[in-house]
Amino acid sequence: MQDVCIPQLASKERLMQVTLNLPDELVLRAQDAGLLTVEAMQKLLEEAVRRQAGRTLLSMAERLHAANIPPMNEDELNDLVHEVRTERRAHNAGRA
Repeated sequence: MQDVCIPQLASKERLMQVTLNLPDELVLRAQDAGLLTVEAMQKLLEEAVRRQAGRTLLSMAERLHAANIPPMNEDELNDLVHEVRTERRAHNAGRA
């Protein structure tokens, strides 16, 4: 097993250093493929997070369908979004 340390990029974002313990063969293949750079790891993780969010959304849709909850029309959805945003603004204003 090799320790793989992915260095931090200079950025205004707060960055965290991540160390992985991976099998030597995988590390060598990943290095050969150019996947152990900061940029490549960031892209891989962002794509994985998007895929996970998509799976979560599909799972929620399946549960809604199974619960026989009728779909919302556009006006109902817009009203709900407005309501949530108003509540969030009020909550955030209370913390400022």
